[in-house]
Amino acid sequence: MTRIAAIFPGQGSQYVGMGQDLSEKWNEARDAFSEVDAALGFELSSLCWNGPEDTLRLTEHTQPALLTHSIAAWRILEANGITVEAVAGHSLGEYSAVVAAGGLGLADAARTVCQRGQLMQKAVPVGEGAMAAVIGLDDDRIVSICKACTDELGEPVVAVNFNSPGQVVIAGTSGAVATASDALKEAGAKRVVALPVSAPFHSPLMATAREGLTPTLESLDFKTLSVPLYRNIDAAPKSDAKDIRTGLIKQVDAPVLWSTIINRLRDDGFDTFIEIGAGRVLSGLCRRIDRSLTCYQADTVDSIEKTLSQLGELS
Repeated sequence: MTRIAAIFPGQGSQYVGMGQDLSEKWNEARDAFSEVDAALGFELSSLCWNGPEDTLRLTEHTQPALLTHSIAAWRILEANGITVEAVAGHSLGEYSAVVAAGGLGLADAARTVCQRGQLMQKAVPVGEGAMAAVIGLDDDRIVSICKACTDELGEPVVAVNFNSPGQVVIAGTSGAVATASDALKEAGAKRVVALPVSAPFHSPLMATAREGLTPTLESLDFKTLSVPLYRNIDAAPKSDAKDIRTGLIKQVDAPVLWSTIINRLRDDGFDTFIEIGAGRVLSGLCRRIDRSLTCYQADTVDSIEKTLSQLGELS
């Protein structure tokens, strides 16, 4: 029996034009963008659809943009009879997952992730933090080398995104990431690629961002989820409002255990995933984790219509 989980992308998947075709075709998408425009007090929709790209890439804009696009696509699927039995989201995408499962309103989530982006950017001055993707080295080896570099330099560098077997992202101070990158190459990593990001997300350097965001998250009225969320911080399925709030607080400066999340969903019987929002990054990671998994996309009009058609054939 097919079991479907919805997965929601995080920062890095954004592009100019995202969601525009959905809003031209479906009221559900148009209403989602209008709701967020009103909540934020500026036309995020125009930024998503027209750019400029450098403004869209600012973290405080990117985060609500990706959230809105994901929820617009989710509402279209929902209106067309698609149901899922679990949700998960990569980093920022966890907010989209919570909104989709009824745990938080879109307007509250949009305001919160806008603040989250501002706090994450302020936590570390531009140029003082860095991230890099490590390709082709065992997870434990990466963790060990990062710890050795941290101990040697007295500056943090840690593994922050466990994306798939052989693909881990590290983050920390610029100097520590550079030192660890050299050590990881010497240890046999196939590639270590510096990422074009403005802050070392999910590293201990984000502690002040977590502290700044905590009062906002504690003030929000979270609801029990309609389906379980497999959390970033521990890959555990949770539905209780308190557990969801705690997970969103802790994930600011904790690693994203994406590979573990997908493996646990698979072990719990989920064999079909819909990536809801911009791009196909998570679909690619799913296939790297387990090639037997089936992945669909809900990004553009074409991809949503294809997904609705294919899932309709399954039912």
